[in-house]
Amino acid sequence: MAKIKAGLLSLRDLFATAWWIFLIAGMGFVVAYQFVEPAPPRHVVMTSGGESGAYYHFAKRYAALLARDGITLEILPSEGSLQNLQRLQAGEAQIGFVQGGTIPPAPDDDPDGESPYPELLSLGSMFYEPVWVFYRGPTIDRLSQLQGKRIAIGQEGSGVRQLAERLLEDNEIDFRRNTRPISGLDAAEELQQGRIDAAFVIAAEHAPVVQVLLRSPGVKLMNFSQSFAYERRYPFMTRLTMPQGVADLVRDLPPQDTRVLAPTASLVIREDLHPALQNLLLQAARQVHGKPGFFQTANEFPAYMDGMLPLSDQAERFFKSGPPFLQRYLPFWLAVLVDRLFVLLLPVIALLIPLLRVAPALYSWRVRSKVFRCYGELKFLEDDLKNHYDPARNEEYRSRLDALDEEAAGLRVPLGFTDLVYTLREHVNLVRRILEKQEAGEGKHP
Repeated sequence: MAKIKAGLLSLRDLFATAWWIFLIAGMGFVVAYQFVEPAPPRHVVMTSGGESGAYYHFAKRYAALLARDGITLEILPSEGSLQNLQRLQAGEAQIGFVQGGTIPPAPDDDPDGESPYPELLSLGSMFYEPVWVFYRGPTIDRLSQLQGKRIAIGQEGSGVRQLAERLLEDNEIDFRRNTRPISGLDAAEELQQGRIDAAFVIAAEHAPVVQVLLRSPGVKLMNFSQSFAYERRYPFMTRLTMPQGVADLVRDLPPQDTRVLAPTASLVIREDLHPALQNLLLQAARQVHGKPGFFQTANEFPAYMDGMLPLSDQAERFFKSGPPFLQRYLPFWLAVLVDRLFVLLLPVIALLIPLLRVAPALYSWRVRSKVFRCYGELKFLEDDLKNHYDPARNEEYRSRLDALDEEAAGLRVPLGFTDLVYTLREHVNLVRRILEKQEAGEGKHP
């Protein structure tokens, strides 16, 4: 019990001495908290594309991967890239796929001009999105040969329609005549039935509409003979070659090497999306898009290939050094917690280190001051006995010495300072012997 009391006494003295240190630490904690990112949300919204398209397919894979870490990804089907941009800008979604070239480049006379979407950032390009032109009839290898034909160019608000109109206009084809606002499997069925002559499709190679049309009897895939020219005219496009037989070795599809053009599909986010979620999305993207395909090599994506939007700082670090250190070795939420605590506690610790170096000296001074107050009175009494001794005051002298001895015996100090108490009591007895010698007439001091 005595040890417990002594321990409690030490804690009391410590708190009484260092309370202001705890106060400053608390204030530092409050200030540091203002600069700590809040915990990432557990629910985010992603705008994708049509339910039969590649955007929606990839979004479903993202949702499955994020669900492993307790993140619910709500997927909103859309008409395409333009609607995705509108939703992202309006805050209706935090994540979305956007086709390369959908956002017009800055004018040549103002390359540093303000972006039309300042609140949006890119996490990089995720995959090639080839421009497939499927058609019926005689062989064609130039878009200008589509003059007068019935063409499916996609729905209003879609990236395929925007690009198709641009390509047709540059080939002096009036896209306002003989075009159909259909896309996807609907366009595939119309082409199979011969109700249209050609269809623009912009989708990844494994999209259902591409796989269906590659295998449809009587339907051909256009070989872009002017692919070099298109690559120069449209910086967001890449010239690709689809090797003979890569789609189907048995049926030899396509029957010859075929040149196609391809923008890339970018993963676009709102700039306020939590940094931890950005890193989690990039890790999911590496799993979803990092495999080899018809046109890409292993680990070619994700990468920053389309400069239509600024690259996120998190993505830039990810491309240079991979996932954050903690997320490589810890579960997502534990990594987030440790990271937040580190950011929160680091400035507090930096503040506490110099304060705690002072604390032991202050603690020692506080404990010693209890003893030194008694020494002050004892010294005053000793000087009185030596210089102003009055036999008539002997009773007063004894009373004062007894009070000092009693006060010294009652001092409550930590065990590490008890030697000071015993030394004080010895000095009280020393002054008591001086009094006794004065009473005996033996002089002022031994």
